[in-house]
Amino acid sequence: MKRFLPCLEWAKTYNKRVLTSDLVAAVIVTIMLIPQSLAYALLAGLPPEVGLYASILPLVAYALFGTSRSLAVGPVAVVSLMTAAAAGNLAQQGSAEYLTAAIVLALLSGLILLLMGFFKLGILANFLSHPVISGFITASGIIIAASQLKHILGISANGHSLLEIGLTLAEGLGNINLNTLLLGVGTLGFLLWVRSRLNAVLIGFGLNGRLADLAAKAGPVMAVVATTAITYYWGLDDRGISVVGAIPQGLLALAIPTFDFALWQELFLAALLISVIGFVESVSVAQTLAAKRRQRIRPNQELIALGSSNVASAVSGGFPVTGGFSRSVVNFDAGAETPAAGAFTAAGILMVTLLLTPLIHFLPKATLAATIIVAVLSLVDLKSIKRTWDYSRSDFSAMMVTILVTLLVGVEAGVVSGVGLSLLLHLYRTSKPHSAIVGLVPGTQHFRNVDRHQVDTDPTVLMLRIDESLYFANARYLEDLVYDQIALRPQVKHLVLMCPAVNLIDASALESLEAINERLNDSGVSLHLSEVKGPVMDQLRRSHFLQQLTGGIFLCQYDAWRSLSKGSRQIDMDANPTAKNPGFESTP
Repeated sequence: MKRFLPCLEWAKTYNKRVLTSDLVAAVIVTIMLIPQSLAYALLAGLPPEVGLYASILPLVAYALFGTSRSLAVGPVAVVSLMTAAAAGNLAQQGSAEYLTAAIVLALLSGLILLLMGFFKLGILANFLSHPVISGFITASGIIIAASQLKHILGISANGHSLLEIGLTLAEGLGNINLNTLLLGVGTLGFLLWVRSRLNAVLIGFGLNGRLADLAAKAGPVMAVVATTAITYYWGLDDRGISVVGAIPQGLLALAIPTFDFALWQELFLAALLISVIGFVESVSVAQTLAAKRRQRIRPNQELIALGSSNVASAVSGGFPVTGGFSRSVVNFDAGAETPAAGAFTAAGILMVTLLLTPLIHFLPKATLAATIIVAVLSLVDLKSIKRTWDYSRSDFSAMMVTILVTLLVGVEAGVVSGVGLSLLLHLYRTSKPHSAIVGLVPGTQHFRNVDRHQVDTDPTVLMLRIDESLYFANARYLEDLVYDQIALRPQVKHLVLMCPAVNLIDASALESLEAINERLNDSGVSLHLSEVKGPVMDQLRRSHFLQQLTGGIFLCQYDAWRSLSKGSRQIDMDANPTAKNPGFESTP
């Protein structure tokens, strides 16, 4: 039970001190999460109260099933953008069908994550390379910021790509509402100042560093309170400033989302991408925070926890959720010691939803837009583009394709194209594995590339190091490489394949080795292997290759050199059984 309900583990040592820490953290995160939840619902194209619904039961579910002591689950910017893109393809924002699509997305994402957790498929997230993730998040941050400019300017605009958003913004520039612009720009400037300067100012006044940091992170709450009060007092909603409006008091009744097979089919790919992106983001945050306290998380159990959270969001009328970076950091800094802090946060948001929603009526949408823009600025990492270019051109290609396709086409196409190109580049790189002809470094037992070092070689012994596992994509390349090298060296009598980096030899590669062995034998050359790893040797033992091998298998390359080079023609048969039995196995 402790394996599937990690809460049973930390509950054993729960005491008043831990309770106090969790309650303090919950109060701080609740204050921060309310404007975030409203803002991200707005970003997803949903009514503001849906953001609150998505911030209650998911937190309780994660408290039961999650392994991170600090992760705070709820709506996040990137997943909200992906929700808007997926639901927007099927229905008009504001319609009942749009809300239904968002709820089904949460349910589908939850079920996908639960299945991945049940089958321990957390490793699938590794197919999203860091350059692809970085490029996607950067492009998403730009799209998110651009999509919120309509609320800052007080005009209408739409679209799921930067191109679409830019064109519709340009069309509406003649209808800018000056009051909205002043309020939006003022709020944006205030939030940017809070983020960059308030911390230092508070410390200058003698406030504790930790408290100053938490106060700075509460900047969005101050902006919400101030602009809501200003709008109400001066009646700015009558002067063209768009406000959140009436929010239903209380909770949406729990219900089972619709089981429309056609709708599920249309949303499946989007739900899969949301699941994987959300999992990668959540686990990255959880691992970072856990490492600071020398704690560990279990990625496969995190799949279960996030899946349960999304199912809980769906049945409470919410949209897809995951672990958020900013609120998790605040939760960590505020001293949360167990996931119970998340459950207490859920209770706080529930109280707000039941009792305080009338106070949000005059909250300007421009304020929420400014909150989103400032929050996503940290997602845009343009410096990573140059770093990737300097280090790896192929990774840079995958990153740039992801960025450009995301910006010009949309988020789903961006992720798919980035992952697809990364896999193709990986196949291309491994289809032509790096290899080197090696020789003995004088006075040592080490072997290095003849093109990089001064080494001893023997014209009758060709020693070829293979720096990649052998599989179907590079099997033919290995054959061509060997034949070309042998053709260039008519004196060669022995070929030694040095295999310290070979972790796998699949069936296609085995056939290639058998063909190499046979053709070299016909040309009077013996094939030898050295430094073969134990698991690879276990595979080879299940074939006939070892019985057919014309040469030997050596524990280390130096043994092969002593046995086969000109300086060691007189081989001590008793000391070196390989020489009299080519099939001798001496491996780890």
